[in-house]
Amino acid sequence: MTASVADILIEALPYIRRFSGETIVIKYGGHAMVDESLKADFASDITLMKFIGLHPVVVHGGGPQIGSVLEKMGITSHFVDGMRVTDGPTMDVVEMVLGGKVNKEIVAQISRQGGKAVGLSGKDGGLISSRKLHLVRPKVEDKPPEIIDIGMVGEVVAVNSEIVRTLEAGGFIPVIAPVGAGDSGETYNINADRVAGKVAVALNAIKLILLTDVEGVIDKGGSLISSVAADDVQKMLADGTISGGMIPKIQCSLEALENGVKRVHIIDGRKPHAVLLELFTDSGIGTEVRG
Repeated sequence: MTASVADILIEALPYIRRFSGETIVIKYGGHAMVDESLKADFASDITLMKFIGLHPVVVHGGGPQIGSVLEKMGITSHFVDGMRVTDGPTMDVVEMVLGGKVNKEIVAQISRQGGKAVGLSGKDGGLISSRKLHLVRPKVEDKPPEIIDIGMVGEVVAVNSEIVRTLEAGGFIPVIAPVGAGDSGETYNINADRVAGKVAVALNAIKLILLTDVEGVIDKGGSLISSVAADDVQKMLADGTISGGMIPKIQCSLEALENGVKRVHIIDGRKPHAVLLELFTDSGIGTEVRG
């Protein structure tokens, strides 16, 4: 073993000690779910975390995979404010792809690395209770607020943490598809970042990690911010430094921090072993958002 490898292991030791026995929720999405090498890296990262005493919980997306199947079926996708308009036929595809194909592929990847993963839909055992999301666009000048119906898109009402805790105690790694059930049994498509945040809060997770296709939060000069306080993030939202697709991730992060999650990390999932590098090195690779 070279000195440099030994140094890396020693650098990781205090973090392993600090996080042992703690739950860490990882939202898995973006390019890391498409590239075969990155998929294997992610699965090995999650398996290693479990073997050294952490409790990883994976919540995954699957937008590109859903879009591909819809296209093959001749169903056109429409988006409003970044959310897929979800009618009945689209919801059938969403549930099939997320709860079936994508979820089981992730479980199989982790199993190949020696981990014990269990795939769950938010409908399993009442894991995720949800309701229809009412999208409201605020009043603009002389136009009144507008309510937009985006179909069977939901928001999380409650998370049944008992199911996940039982799996954790049995040495299993939960892999959750972001689909929920309403009071009448109806199925809802839910944003995976939002689900991950709610799951992290319900489990009193020490960390929430969001994998993205960007480095993290970028300042006005174009540089990566390695660590930032929630109050400063609010100011960056207000002045437009944070914009576009980063806004919902930041909103999810702030909500998680406000409700007990200790730290949120927004990291570049395109980097090999991104999760381990963020957790177990002094410098990390992305942006840590702290309360």
